[in-house]
Amino acid sequence: MISRRSALVIAARLSALGLSALALASCGKAPSTPAAKDTIVFSILSTESAQNMEGYWKPILADMEKQTGLKVKPFFSSNYSSLIVAMGAKQTDLGWFSNQSGLEAVRRSGGEVFARTFDPSGTDGYKSVIIVPADSKLTLEGLLKCDKTLNFGIGDKKSTSGTLAPMTYVFIPAGKKPENCFKTVLSASHDANLAAVANHKLDASTNNTTALRLNAARADNKTAKVKVIWESPTLPEDPIVWRKDLDPAIKEKLRQFFLTYGQGDTPEAATQRANLAKLSMGGFKPADDSHLLVVREMEALETLGLAKETGDQAKIAAAQKALDGIKAERLAAEGKAGLVPPATPAAN
Repeated sequence: MISRRSALVIAARLSALGLSALALASCGKAPSTPAAKDTIVFSILSTESAQNMEGYWKPILADMEKQTGLKVKPFFSSNYSSLIVAMGAKQTDLGWFSNQSGLEAVRRSGGEVFARTFDPSGTDGYKSVIIVPADSKLTLEGLLKCDKTLNFGIGDKKSTSGTLAPMTYVFIPAGKKPENCFKTVLSASHDANLAAVANHKLDASTNNTTALRLNAARADNKTAKVKVIWESPTLPEDPIVWRKDLDPAIKEKLRQFFLTYGQGDTPEAATQRANLAKLSMGGFKPADDSHLLVVREMEALETLGLAKETGDQAKIAAAQKALDGIKAERLAAEGKAGLVPPATPAAN
């Protein structure tokens, strides 16, 4: 390690050669007054190709720069875990997450929910689905025969609609595990799974209603080549998560941007809504970490189902207690917000 005295000697010699700036950089000496942060990194979950997602988000990020006065750099990934890790490593400042990956960002990466999307259709929420080729005779009952003759597509393990919802509502209640049911189980994005089912490369896969609706509006329209054989209860819309330790002044700029974007009757607002519509978003509403309680309850239901498979009464009791606690927390939050609580799925 270079001592402070040695570093100063080196700096003096370099200065004599006209390289004092380089010397200061190599010593890693921070300025006495750090420059204000003027660049933020916004992470984006690539549910389809990064090229497509970049095209959809580019005008929104440009508007974000214009309104906030901050430089905005995108960070794309189809891997949910990489988004979580990037936020924890402070490589990103905020981002668009799925519910389960957003929950992990809150738990592990110092994240905090401050907004969430809403759907332009007026339906507040979306559904996980299982799809098969349009000409397939496969039913959900046939899928759950688990005779290892079918090829099945599932989502990223941190995907709410691609993995958590079908596990919680389909496989665990039936006492089944995908890896024991099918000839092959492939994990991929919604877009890749949709293409594989549409082209008969998979017999069935998970997906969600938003991804199907978006694809149906495009020239390739793979949605027309598949059909839905199962859909989940309504799931909450996606959260927008920022790091808790962001500068409060930057937080306020971002909050104002998201909560006003696409709102109003001006031509500018209409253009903004058109930008959002390409992502099946109507805009953003304020939210906090209680937005994730529904997903926490789904996780707890999954844990209870797995505990029941073991027959271990202590594990079952602990899982049931955890589930009851989260359910009570959700109901309290919904009551405070004046919301009508959704039906709770039965634990089997």
